[in-house]
Amino acid sequence: MELFVSAFVTLFVVLDPPGCAPVFHSLTTGASAVQRRHMALRAVLVAALILIAFALIGEPLLRTLGISLAAFRIAGGIMLFFIAMEMVFEKRTRRREDRARKIRETPQVEDVSIFPMAMPMIAGPGSIATIMLLAAGARGTQQGLVIFAALLANLAIMLLALFTIGPVMRLFGDQVEAVITRLLGVILAALAVQFVLDGLQGSIL
Repeated sequence: MELFVSAFVTLFVVLDPPGCAPVFHSLTTGASAVQRRHMALRAVLVAALILIAFALIGEPLLRTLGISLAAFRIAGGIMLFFIAMEMVFEKRTRRREDRARKIRETPQVEDVSIFPMAMPMIAGPGSIATIMLLAAGARGTQQGLVIFAALLANLAIMLLALFTIGPVMRLFGDQVEAVITRLLGVILAALAVQFVLDGLQGSIL
């Protein structure tokens, strides 16, 4: 249970359903409810395939490249810390909004499920590195299954967030999303530091 909670919280903060859902809402303003649901489902399924693939090949890939798990923990922790700082200071949100605006200004782009929603919004560099890090640190099949369960639970939450973002946005507005993103950023910063400390401990021992 402790491993599931830790993996779930880490993935939830990195995947950031509260941050992705408003972007999806803004990208699909001209779509019908059925089209939105289809795009949301397709985006989450494609992102799931990408993340599961990296989770499965992560450890063999590290071994092939001659990278130790401790080194990957330190590198992943540093990268997640920068993502956390962007979340706290809303740089990540602004970048997502700029990307969404550019796509809305391109009339020939209609289906946003693959780009930018599946990748890089959901399955971006941060989430790929995180799932590889968690999977590489799993000891045995049971812990590996716990990691996958945490990933699938987060993807289910992401799908629910994309399905329900319309009414939620009308009810709460943008300010609630900004507060949640900042809180998640603080949590992610602490998790990132813990990854670095674990990596340093592993390299020393």
